[in-house]
Amino acid sequence: MAGTNQPRTTGTKRKRGKTIVNLVLGVICLLWLIPTLGLLISSFRPASDILHTGWWNVFPHREWTNAETIQLSKDIDLREPIEVNGQTFNDDELKAGVLSDDQRLIWENRRARTLNVQEQGWEFKPALTLENYKNVLSGKEYKLKLADGSESIQKGTGLSQAFWNTLTIAVPATVIPVLIASFAAYAFAWLRFPGRKTLFVVIIAMLVIPLQVALIPVLKDYTALGLNGSYLGIWLAHTAFGLPLVTYFMYNFISQLPKDLFESAFIDGASHFTIFSRLILPLSVPALASIGIFQFLWVWNDYLVSLIFIGNQPSVQVMSMKIADLVGSRGNDWHLLTSAAFISMLMPLTIFFLLQKYFVRGLMGGSVKG
Repeated sequence: MAGTNQPRTTGTKRKRGKTIVNLVLGVICLLWLIPTLGLLISSFRPASDILHTGWWNVFPHREWTNAETIQLSKDIDLREPIEVNGQTFNDDELKAGVLSDDQRLIWENRRARTLNVQEQGWEFKPALTLENYKNVLSGKEYKLKLADGSESIQKGTGLSQAFWNTLTIAVPATVIPVLIASFAAYAFAWLRFPGRKTLFVVIIAMLVIPLQVALIPVLKDYTALGLNGSYLGIWLAHTAFGLPLVTYFMYNFISQLPKDLFESAFIDGASHFTIFSRLILPLSVPALASIGIFQFLWVWNDYLVSLIFIGNQPSVQVMSMKIADLVGSRGNDWHLLTSAAFISMLMPLTIFFLLQKYFVRGLMGGSVKG
């Protein structure tokens, strides 16, 4: 009997453990999803709605609606108690809104002595618009309708140019280091040459060197070579700063591939380049996708390296610079900030979801020896 109870106890503990893990993961996903959903919804709401109501008001909710308007005598002294329908209130209460018989009394226009009698009911009027995205992407002037009914003339941010600049930088700055690191990882894993271990240790040691330490020396060399402010310069900078991590990651994966594959290929007369292109690259797709996601996210969200090596001119600004300028100069324009933030998130999310089936496989590659 004791032997039969032990597996049941173990199975129960495992189920409890899985339940706890699932609950924790669910809470984490919820904490991430709620602000992201709020950002997405706010990016589609009119500017006046964003400034006065929360994003959750697009869903059905209870709200006070005007049922009646009461005109008070203009001779009433607002500093004295005010009588309304047989009840007495003071000015501060009417400013905040006072409940009376499931209704609310509140000033509509204090100067005109008009009060609103409001009743609470269900509201569902999601006012959504694409104007926010249109205005933030273009650099043209547009009219913004304010809550009081007036209009103001504002100019778009021209984020589309920054989007293409960032994409132009991010794609080569991801492909180049991943490709070079794959060659290097293959050499360190399967080739024998003098100084191999020492060189590999040096590359790994570069992982602990702060990025900021190298900025000024590299910038001086860039200025001497005329590379500063060019796309080639920023590609080389991102490649150099990303190579140590990418090389180490790819080495862990490639070094765990079966040795029999290489021996069979050598017997058939294949060269190292043929083995790399025909065997290593196809087998390393999960690892390439995983490290490619990391490298792309780093380059896409980078601010410091781009600011140093390509500058902050409007024609070459990347998304992170443009949004930072937008926060500084137009920090109250939430209709632009939310849409700009979601545009900056769109490409990394797209890349991740396209490659997610390789992501976990790539992270686990090389962790268990077969």
